[in-house]
Amino acid sequence: MMSFFSLGRLGAMLIKEFIQMRRDRITFGMMLGVPLIQLVLFGYAINTDPKQLPAALVALGSDRYTRAIVSSLEMTGYYRFDYIVGSAAEAEELMASGEVAFVVTIPSDLARRVDRKEHPSILIEADATDPAVASGAISTVSTVASRALLREQGQEQAAAEAAQGQLDVVVHRRYNPESISQYNIVPGLLGVILQMTMVMMTSIALTRETERGTMENLLAMPTSPAEVMLGKVLPYLVVGAVQVAVVLVAAKLLFAIPFVGSVWLLLLAVLSFVFALVLLGYTISTMANTQMQALQLTFFFFLPSLMLSGFMFPFRGMPQWAQTLGEFFPLTHFLRVVRAIMLKGAEFPAVAFEIGILGVFIVAYAGFALMRFRRTLD
Repeated sequence: MMSFFSLGRLGAMLIKEFIQMRRDRITFGMMLGVPLIQLVLFGYAINTDPKQLPAALVALGSDRYTRAIVSSLEMTGYYRFDYIVGSAAEAEELMASGEVAFVVTIPSDLARRVDRKEHPSILIEADATDPAVASGAISTVSTVASRALLREQGQEQAAAEAAQGQLDVVVHRRYNPESISQYNIVPGLLGVILQMTMVMMTSIALTRETERGTMENLLAMPTSPAEVMLGKVLPYLVVGAVQVAVVLVAAKLLFAIPFVGSVWLLLLAVLSFVFALVLLGYTISTMANTQMQALQLTFFFFLPSLMLSGFMFPFRGMPQWAQTLGEFFPLTHFLRVVRAIMLKGAEFPAVAFEIGILGVFIVAYAGFALMRFRRTLD
């Protein structure tokens, strides 16, 4: 008669489970990899107070006061003047395309007005599509610029008392003047929702066939690997279209998110993004042996994608290595496109590069999936 509890049987079960865990390399890798990724990303890559933000300078004069103000803004650590432009139109193009976060315009008569003891003004335009990016830099600009002007006049002792009255700093928060966080989050949710559902559903496309025992029938059909791949992923484009419609309607009705760009341009970007996602999911399905492994690999992709794409934290606030890594995720490029079209009214030239990168993802994922599928035929 078998006893109620046996340490020997329990030991055998434990050994069996450890052996099974060792054989399941994907699960074992997840147990070690996910905590390490979280530690590295939260410890090193995440920064809610971004600095060294790219800026454009429209300086119509080259006097010492202008140089002092520009130097002081750079010394704050927030501004990095990568572009010196000669007109407001050039600066507008840079901001619309997302190349710069700020445009600082200093008038040509600054020196003359300062010498006359008048109160000159400078204009700072901030890309406020992500309010968290602009808030820190804008909060310090008035005091810093005014003190720089006083120091250049040799009035260091009076700088603290008179800083607020020497220079008028006009700040324009472009595209989101009221700094409403929903304007930044809701368009980004379109990309996040599509990524979660599209990749997850297509990642089990082939593993489901294997677990149901229908893979042999699929391989016996007179179809090429490309036909199998398209047959698996194209139906999910319809699902993605429904999700896009639901999110856009909800964004307008529930949150009053502005939509100032072209609908057709947005649809082109969405189509490219969704096609890249379903091909990525199909690629994952060629690498996994079971549906559980496919879902684990999907989650392993989601975690860094959400954190490094600029959805949860400011993209420009991350260190350079994290920004470089973030460029390898389709969500990063789609977020730039959808926010530019919906909030800035960007036209095709401003987002053509990002849409082109999504096209590169499509080709890369499709090629890798076809290579992997051919290997499974053996």
